[in-house]
Amino acid sequence: MSEDFYEVLGVSRDASEDEIQEAYREKAREYHPDVSDDPDAEEKFKKAKKAKEVLTDEEQRQMYDQLGHDRYVEADKHGATDNGGRGAGGMGGMGGGMGGGQGPFGDMSDIFETFFGGGGGGSSRPRQGRDLRTGLTIDLEDAYHGVEKELNVTRPDTCPDCNGQGHPPDTDSRQCPECNGQGQTTTVQQTPMGRVQQRQTCRRCEGEGTIYDETCSTCRGDGVVREDASLSVEIPAGIEDGQTLRMEREGAPGERGGPKGDLLIEVSVRDHPDFERDGADLHHQEPISFPQAVFGDTIEVPTVDGAVELDVPEGTQSGETFRLSGKGMPRLRRRGNGDLYVQVQVVTPESLNEDQRDALEAFAEAGGEEVEVEQGFFEKIKSSF
Repeated sequence: MSEDFYEVLGVSRDASEDEIQEAYREKAREYHPDVSDDPDAEEKFKKAKKAKEVLTDEEQRQMYDQLGHDRYVEADKHGATDNGGRGAGGMGGMGGGMGGGQGPFGDMSDIFETFFGGGGGGSSRPRQGRDLRTGLTIDLEDAYHGVEKELNVTRPDTCPDCNGQGHPPDTDSRQCPECNGQGQTTTVQQTPMGRVQQRQTCRRCEGEGTIYDETCSTCRGDGVVREDASLSVEIPAGIEDGQTLRMEREGAPGERGGPKGDLLIEVSVRDHPDFERDGADLHHQEPISFPQAVFGDTIEVPTVDGAVELDVPEGTQSGETFRLSGKGMPRLRRRGNGDLYVQVQVVTPESLNEDQRDALEAFAEAGGEEVEVEQGFFEKIKSSF
């Protein structure tokens, strides 16, 4: 227990009780031993639970803030932090609450929370479950046409044995003695502004007002278990690498009857051997021969939807780019497709037969060049491109 309790839960030192309760629930979902793969999950879960117990108890939290973490933990070992905590810091009500650098008027944040809605009790309302994230990798063809994919995820779900209640359905129960079944406790503070009452969620029954004699053995009282689910995901045509799909109500279970959260799926699109993508546009490099560049030709070039013809005019230069309108990717949530840009690259042959050499030698002589083909004519042709 070396970490500061606020750091364990990831909250600020002036966090409200609702914020602390919510932070604890997040940690519990993340590190509950039945749900988490973290090798230190059980220890982290225990630390989060201890931090929540201290920081949601008004008197304990005041003592913790006054003593500091190390001194509080030491006092707790010797039983000096039991209800009231008077043996650890002489706090006896508000007398010790003036310390810890809070100034002559005590901790004013409690007063403002009381009058302006920062008090507890909100945790008894239904809460939507948290969103979950996962990833899915698809091919460019899938992104072009749109596709339905099966996705396997491991996620928390409502415990089937206790229906998320955390206790067997037939277990004995009794009224919580700490809050008398109200789900909330009331503390009274004497301040320079007078006596101030503050209501908080009961830490013993966590706002339910009822204590149960047994906890569910399947979920250890958390109401949540881990499940493997197979989901069918609709991938829309035109989706891009890095975009996220949302599946509503496929996330973590809600609390106190609240709805499930959502499942967020980050889509990755694999690189394609023939195309580079730029939004809805595609780019492709197509090799052509020297005669095709000189005399022109009609060639076939690939698209995602099949090969099409492209007219290469005579005198085409290596590196020249042609646009095929509407042959790119579908525009996501819009009509039409992007374009396909074809860049031609003139390929110089590595070897020629005797007739080809004679023809090229004649070509060179016709252009006024006295070049022996065997002595570097092809290297000169290559360098010109």
